[in-house]
Amino acid sequence: MATSLKLYNTLTRDKVEFAPIDAEKVRIYVCGPTVYDFAHIGNARPVIVFDVLYRLLRHVYGADHVTYVRNITDVDDKINARALRDFGAKIADGSMTLNDAIRAVTEKTESQFHADVAALGCLKPTVEPRATDNIVQMIAIIQRLLDQGHAYVASGSEGQEVLFATASMADYGQLSKRKLEDQQAGARIAVEAHKMNPGDFVLWKQSADTEPGWSASFAFEGKTVAIHGRPGWHIECSAMSDRYLWEEIKDRLSPRAKARPHQFDIHGGGLDLIFPHHENEIAQSCCAFDTDVMANVWMHNGFLQVEGRKMSKSEGNFVTINELLETDKFGGRKWPGEVLRLAMLMTHYREPIDFSVKRLEEAERLLAKWPVAEAGDAAPDAAVIEALGDDLNTVAAIQSVHALAQAANADASKLGVFAASAALLGIVPKKAALSDDLAAAVEALVAMRLEMLKTKNFAEADKIRDDLLAKGIQLKDGKDKETGERVTTWEVKR
Repeated sequence: MATSLKLYNTLTRDKVEFAPIDAEKVRIYVCGPTVYDFAHIGNARPVIVFDVLYRLLRHVYGADHVTYVRNITDVDDKINARALRDFGAKIADGSMTLNDAIRAVTEKTESQFHADVAALGCLKPTVEPRATDNIVQMIAIIQRLLDQGHAYVASGSEGQEVLFATASMADYGQLSKRKLEDQQAGARIAVEAHKMNPGDFVLWKQSADTEPGWSASFAFEGKTVAIHGRPGWHIECSAMSDRYLWEEIKDRLSPRAKARPHQFDIHGGGLDLIFPHHENEIAQSCCAFDTDVMANVWMHNGFLQVEGRKMSKSEGNFVTINELLETDKFGGRKWPGEVLRLAMLMTHYREPIDFSVKRLEEAERLLAKWPVAEAGDAAPDAAVIEALGDDLNTVAAIQSVHALAQAANADASKLGVFAASAALLGIVPKKAALSDDLAAAVEALVAMRLEMLKTKNFAEADKIRDDLLAKGIQLKDGKDKETGERVTTWEVKR
């Protein structure tokens, strides 16, 4: 592999040269959405970031040699409650399974999520498993943990639970750098009497008669314990990553990869998932499969604020991807998907981002200067690949793509390289189609601008030109060959 690829590894806190376990089967897992409600703009950040990584890995290793798994979390107490509310009678009489009820509740939000991220220019992952389709795998891992002394059954205020015994893992806390003794009973940790350690976490919990659940039996201390319940949050990703990045493809892996069972290359997600979610994934997977490694590289994108404040409904700045695409809630207008994507990538993925109208306007002005082009057989420019190969430095990559756009605007022979380079960022500038009414409005603005130029009102004339350019419409001034008067033509650049 000629391309150098360095990635920041949260586990080691340094930037490392990426070396896949099997270059013919590069494997990446990213925590996906909980499809209870429409995805917000904060949810979009990891989807976009890891889509760029996916595109880069496909470019370096080949599209057929990268397996990207991004899960759908459809096991959630709010989803379960809604499924029971809406379909409880059908579940009770056997005409509908719990899984089918959950699917009916979540299919609208899942479908909307897919439409929204497609509008943001994101590729489909190789596999997109649902948590509810992997309950059997979760139960099997929990039993392995019980068999090996890393879990126990206890009765709490809400019934029986299977809990992970954090003290059983010598290096628990390796990802977050939190020491187990720091989580002992004290001012900040609520002590639950049924837990051996305050930091122990739920693998499986009993469901009340009024709550949905799945039947499961566990062998513990020589007895069979039946618990009709549901899985804890963390066990879902351990089960799905192992199934789709090991169990179902292990026969196609290289001998070197087979010698490292239950391990894969990259695990990604938001910074907020480091603890407890990813920490507990590592604990479950490493202890269940008796390995020191779950994933070689752990990558986390930074936090997102909206207009300088933490996004929340109480702040009034909570905005979904769909609202940005389809309504005028943010900035009084709709925003194209490629503008949202570029604005997100204008900040390095590990840095905090302030998502603002000003940043969107900046991205839109930049995109307006990029030509519409097709890559054809052209390859991305080396400078863009080098930038992305340096821990996904999208800021430097965008600067290089913009320089390529300027060169392509002056020399049509360079359009292919520009288009291939922009596509590596997942951005394909599109030429807008104008209706007759919009075309007439542009013509009226052009005529107004010509009158302003005649009266030397250059400031207002320049404003019209710049506003149109921001919308992807470029004006070009010239002279009438017969009269010598100024004429202005225009074209849709994107």
